[in-house]
Amino acid sequence: MPVASTLQPTGRVVAQTIPAAELATIVHRGPHTDIDLTYAALAAHVAERALGVEGPTCEYYLTGRRDTSDSSRWRTEVGWPIFHTGPNPGLSGTHLP
Repeated sequence: MPVASTLQPTGRVVAQTIPAAELATIVHRGPHTDIDLTYAALAAHVAERALGVEGPTCEYYLTGRRDTSDSSRWRTEVGWPIFHTGPNPGLSGTHLP
C-alpha cells in the first residue's frame, strides 16, 4: 500500500518496497484457517500452465479483522509471480475461474 510517510516497524512487521511483478491471483474468502487450500489451487493453476517464475508470493488483505469481526466476510488476495503473458502491460496476471 502506498504511504505518505515513513512507517515505523512494529513487532515482525517492517516496511518494504515490493517490486512490480506479473501475478496470477486468487481471492481467498473467509478466515485463514484453510488459506493453504487457496495457495494449493493457485500453485496448481500456475504449474499446469508452466507460468511460474522466481519471486515471493504475496497477500493483500482486501477485507479483514480491522474491517469486520465476521470472518466469513474476510477477503485476501493471494498473488503468485508469473512471467508476462500478454501484450497489454496494464493487465496483471491470470485469473482462476
